[in-house]
Parts: sequence; C-alpha cells; structure tokens
Amino acid sequence: MKIAINTSDINSTSVNNETVKRIIFSSQKNSDYNQLVKLRLTLLVVFSAVITFLTANSGHAVNWFDLSMLATGGFLVVASSNGLNQIIEKNYDALMLRTANRPLATGRMGVTEAAIASLIFGVAGVSIIGIFLNPLCGILAFVSLVLYAFVYTPLKRITPLSVFVGAFPGALPTLLGWVAYTGNITSGALILFGVQFLWQFPHFWSIAWMLDEDYKRAGFKMLPMFGKDKKSALQILAFTVLLIPIGFLPTMEGFTGIISGCVAMIAGLYLSYLAFRLFQTCENKDAKKLMFACFLYLPLVQICFLLDKI
Repeated sequence: MKIAINTSDINSTSVNNETVKRIIFSSQKNSDYNQLVKLRLTLLVVFSAVITFLTANSGHAVNWFDLSMLATGGFLVVASSNGLNQIIEKNYDALMLRTANRPLATGRMGVTEAAIASLIFGVAGVSIIGIFLNPLCGILAFVSLVLYAFVYTPLKRITPLSVFVGAFPGALPTLLGWVAYTGNITSGALILFGVQFLWQFPHFWSIAWMLDEDYKRAGFKMLPMFGKDKKSALQILAFTVLLIPIGFLPTMEGFTGIISGCVAMIAGLYLSYLAFRLFQTCENKDAKKLMFACFLYLPLVQICFLLDKI
C-alpha cells in the first residue's frame, strides 16, 4: 500500500513555521530595544522638554519643525543615555530582581550591538538638536548624556551623592526645551529647572526606599544615609519641603499666574505631608504613596504652568 505525501503541504507548513519564528524574533527584538532605551521613561523626559518649549513659546505661533526636532533629538539622546547605562551596569542588573530580565543582563543582546545602537542614537540626537535648533541646545544635550552615562552611573556604587549628580541631567530637559525656543538661559528657565531638579529627590528616594534590598544586591548606594531609617527619611522630607516655595516662585517672578502657583504650592504641601508620614513610620507603604504622588506632581505642575501662561 502506497501513502501519498503532498509535498506542497510540507513546504507550506515549513514556510508558516519560519514566518512564526520571524514574527516571534521581531517581537522579542522590539521588546529588547524598548527595554534598552527605557521607552516609557524616555517619553516622560521628552514630555518635560516639549512642555517647557511650549511654555516658553506661550502666546506665539508654535514652530512645529523646531518642536519635532526637539522631541526627536531629545528621544534619541535619552535613549542613548539609557543604553549606555545598561551596558555599564550589565553585570549588576543581572543581580537585581527588577532588572534581571533586561536584554543585556540576560544575554539576549550583546554589548557590541547595544553599544553601536547607543552610539548612533547619541550622535544622531545631539546632532539633530545642535544643527536644527541651536548650538547651546546641542551642548546641553551632550552634557546631559555624559553626566548621566559616565558620571551618575558609576557613582551609584560609590556614594549616595550620585542621586544629587543624577538630578542635573534629570532636570536638563527643562533647559533644553526653553533654550530650543529662546536660544538662551533666562531666569524662567532656571526656575523650571529648579522645580524639576528638586522634584527628583523625593521621586527617586521613594523608589529607592522600596527597592532598597534589590539595590543592595548590586551594591548600589541610593538612599541618602545608606539605609531605611529616620535620618534618610528626614533628608527626604527636607528636600520635599523645598518644593513648596520653589513651586510658587514662577508666580512671584511674574512668569505665570496665581492659579498655577497655588496648585504647585498645594501639590508641594501634599508631597511634604506624605514625606512626613514616611518619616514617622519608615514603612514601604508610605514610600509607595509618596512615589505615586511624585509621578503625578511633575506633569500636573508643568501643565498648570503652561495653561496659566497662555
């Protein structure tokens, strides 16, 4: 008895299997690059630069080309910074639960591939900003990249002061957005920079409080006094309280109206209350409340500054 084999069915099945493999590989590669550039974080940083550009531009027609160059270049610079950060911390990421599945930590992506991609992102991003916007913008973008990748990143295992150093590149997107429109650094730019600079301390320290054990696995010294104690909580509270006056400073300087100033003060008071609760209890649940409140604080205040200036 002869069994007929339809070779066309076999070939079709083989093609289908190859197609599925390609789709799975493509999906995984996209996911790996999303993790490499920290897509959500990068978009939040770009939002900060864009909304500051619009705030500086308030009352005038928007130059959409400049805005698109700022968003594109800013995205690439931050993506490069995050990629370089993960290359440097590859072995340490593998030790932490939060980062163990990153592409470099697992070996799904090689260091060479990540380095080439990060270099391309960085050169392209700084070039776009420096050429299509202005040279000062390009310098700020380059300084931000270098500070984050090559100063802040290695300092994380040496001293808690790394958070202070990291707050500078973390707040530079506000200067970048302002200078992209005005071409220079004014008092308004420095005030908005100050708000985002100070905001980073309760924001990051509340995260570090919750992830303290994870950070310790990699030897990262992220909390201000090396541990989850009253001294660290008091320092978090002190920096959070500073957000109250600086949030009202744009109103005092006549940069924005009274409404945004009041919103910023109330938001700062609420963050300070949550930081005080953390100081009282030193518990993760209160650090988590502060963390989520910080997530809301910055976009809320920045949007209010913009709307109050229109």
